[in-house]
Formats: sequence, structure tokens, C-alpha cells
Amino acid sequence: MDSKDRLLSALQGETTDRSPCICPGGMMNMVVTALMEKANIHWPEAHTDPIKMAGLAKAVYDYGCFENYGVPFCMTIEAEQMGAVVDLGSAVYEPHVTGYVIDNLSEWNQLPHLDPYGKRAKVVLDAIKILKKDNNRVPIIGNLSGPVSVAASLIEPVDYYKGLRRHREDAHAFMNFVTEGLISFGKAQIEAGADVITISDPSGTGEILGPRLFDEYVVTYVNQLIDGLREINPDLPIIVHICGQMHKVYEELNKIRADAHSFDSIVSIKESKKVMPGKIMIGNVSTYALELADADRIRVLTQKVMDDGSDIIAPACGLGTKSSLENIQAMLHFVQESGHKA
Repeated sequence: MDSKDRLLSALQGETTDRSPCICPGGMMNMVVTALMEKANIHWPEAHTDPIKMAGLAKAVYDYGCFENYGVPFCMTIEAEQMGAVVDLGSAVYEPHVTGYVIDNLSEWNQLPHLDPYGKRAKVVLDAIKILKKDNNRVPIIGNLSGPVSVAASLIEPVDYYKGLRRHREDAHAFMNFVTEGLISFGKAQIEAGADVITISDPSGTGEILGPRLFDEYVVTYVNQLIDGLREINPDLPIIVHICGQMHKVYEELNKIRADAHSFDSIVSIKESKKVMPGKIMIGNVSTYALELADADRIRVLTQKVMDDGSDIIAPACGLGTKSSLENIQAMLHFVQESGHKA
């Protein structure tokens, strides 16, 4: 099977020749400094130039790191489109929000609408089109920041989390506004040629929200986002990544209408398979180990996630930019050589 067939089949729960090995992009960034040097394409320029963005995404595949393309390489585009101030970072640091837009949830209607064809959002769309034209047999993963994470990038997070409890009417109006913007950007990525969409919502962790608020805000608005994207393609494969421990919110997680779930390395794949039957599990090789351990240790950890039942092998989160190519390549090589069936 080629990389695209393998991943799409695995996301549908079908038998494949072996497990795919991917890193989606977005918050789950796969670009490291050593790869930038190999490709001679660097941050922050690749965040604003579609040719460079596509070239760097292609290098991830060409240099034997992962079996997919994935753009963008950060989770700030949506918040920036809605007015947040963003520092584009450096060759070592990813873009990050440095200025919020509103002071309280009641001001949500002062926010600009997300323009999916403006500024850096258009860079992502153009990069997807370039990748689609260059190679149609490598899966392209488009990425969206999750509704809670985008919302918490537009207002001081402490005020945001307090508002979810104290000002529910404004909170829901705000979340609906954000989610509708994300739907427009996701649809544009699909139209540009994305084969899969990954939604990463690290700020929506159950560790912060607890089961009730997780159900009320994360489940509600991630599902609204998923349903909106599937208006354009009912069969679109969708991955959801949420950070932190999951044992308190497994029941609520089961309500999310994604095809596959990606978790931190602290989450047991074996346990999640038991309590979320029928869901595809992705991950979750420690990114801490990928940056600081050696290739032998990476092979051991990759074997473990395979033995625990991971359907698609991937890092547990975004890679540290100082991670070595040798460690990343060791994970892919091990998967390729093992012939482990998905």
C-alpha cells in the first residue's frame, strides 16, 4: 500500500499491510531544526511563504521522518485571524500569541470574523494546493486549533475559564462564533486538497475543565466543528488530539464524533482502547524521549505502543525542535521493518 491508502484505510478501521507512522502538523508540529538545515528552509519564513511551507512539509516525508504532509506548523493562525497579536518566533520557537483581543466574554461580538482566505490562512491553503499538485500519493493532513484553544488565545485564559462557569450565555455565544470561524477555515483546507483534518485542542483538557465543563464546551463545540466540516465531505477522516490525562473524561470523549483520537504519552493506549471501543487510537511515543533519549530507546517505546494496540503510530505531541533526525527516523524505520498490522 502507498502512504495515502494506508493512512486512509487505517482511519476507517480497515486492515492494512502495516501501521502508518505519521505526525499531523499544527500543534502536533513535526519540523525540527535539523530538518530545516537539511532542506535549507527555515522558520519563521516558512510560516508566511506557501512555497517554503510546502517545501518544509515535503521534506518531512522526503527525509524519512513521517509518512504524511502536514500544515501549518503552529496553532496561532486562527487566533491571529480573529485579532490576536502573534510573534512568529524563530528557527527554534514556534509562533505564539503575545496579545489578547478582549477583556471579558461579553465582548466576543467585537471580534473580527475569521477570514479563511486572508493573511496566513491563505498561506496554508496555497501550501496544500502545492503539495496536492506535487504528489497525490502522500496524505495531506490539514490542521485546525480546537475551539477551546482558540477561544483561550483571544482572552486571558484565567478569565476565560472562569467565564465558562460564571457567564454561560456569553461563553456559549463566544464558542459558537469561534467554532463557525474554524468551520470556514477547515472547509477551505478540504477544498484546497487536504485528505484528513486534525483538530488539536490542548486547552480543552479534562484536567482543567473536569467532566461537566468538558462535556458542555469541548464535546459540544468539537462536534459542531466536525459536523460542519462533514457538510463538505461526509466521509472526511477527522483526528482529534486533546492533551492531559483522560481517565476522568472517557465517557464524555466517547461522544466526540471523530474517527480517531490522539493522546499524550501519559495516557494508556491499552486502557483507552478498552473504554473507547471502535475508536482508532493514534500515538503515543513520548516527545520527551524523542528529544532527549537515543534511537534504541525510541525503538523500545515504539514497540510498546504497538503492543498496547495503537492503530497509527505517532509522537504523543508536537516535537521539540531540538529533537534529532536519527530518533525520529528510528521510529519510522522500526514501524516499517516490524510489519505490524493496523
